[in-house]
Amino acid sequence: MCSGRVDLAFVLKAFLNGMDGVFIGGCRLGECNYITHGNYHALNMVLLCKRIMKYIGINPDRLKIEFMTSGEGILFTQIMNQFSKKIKEIGPLGVSEGIELGQLRSKLRDVIKLVPYIKMAKREKLEARLEDPEQYESHFTDEEIDSLFKDVPAYYIDPEKCQACMICFRRCPVGAIIGAKNTIHVIDQEKCIKCGTCLDVCPSRFGAVRKIVGESPPPPIPEDQRVIVRKAKAS
Repeated sequence: MCSGRVDLAFVLKAFLNGMDGVFIGGCRLGECNYITHGNYHALNMVLLCKRIMKYIGINPDRLKIEFMTSGEGILFTQIMNQFSKKIKEIGPLGVSEGIELGQLRSKLRDVIKLVPYIKMAKREKLEARLEDPEQYESHFTDEEIDSLFKDVPAYYIDPEKCQACMICFRRCPVGAIIGAKNTIHVIDQEKCIKCGTCLDVCPSRFGAVRKIVGESPPPPIPEDQRVIVRKAKAS
């Protein structure tokens, strides 16, 4: 599998499942057989993930990426031996970090839920081709990650503008929108992954979906007030 197919969520789920370390091996940069050059994306993903790990309190050294050819078996063995030794020195996940495993898993679940939002917010940097290793350290910053999680958006459907057209209901990738024909739609904030699909697909003539940053969305309209009464057309 191309290293570019390794999603941010895969790495975070590995730690959620109790892995002490995650290693990703890819083809050498600039030598990809495909025009996508997915190994650059994998590199950017790892650099981002390391910053996120640091943000939630996980030692970033638990994640490693290396690039080599399929014929470099000796190099692969050396790298894996070094990485295994490093992970043993760090110790079991959560222990050296001083974080109770249940608390750590809770943090990981929260971040995994936000992966679609994170990938959209950092799409430009995730698509960059870093040619110089000296760029790696500064590609993502601690301040950038702090802002990323501080400014997590919420989406809200204005009951005064919703026309129950069912478009956002059908297009939501995680079924976070509650709605039916002639019924004002509401967003289940617990299920919402902050992808913004509802905002993108809401017809501009309605403009019912709002993006909210820095504050909590209003509570949903009560169920008994969601029915839309259509006016009968004059004959």
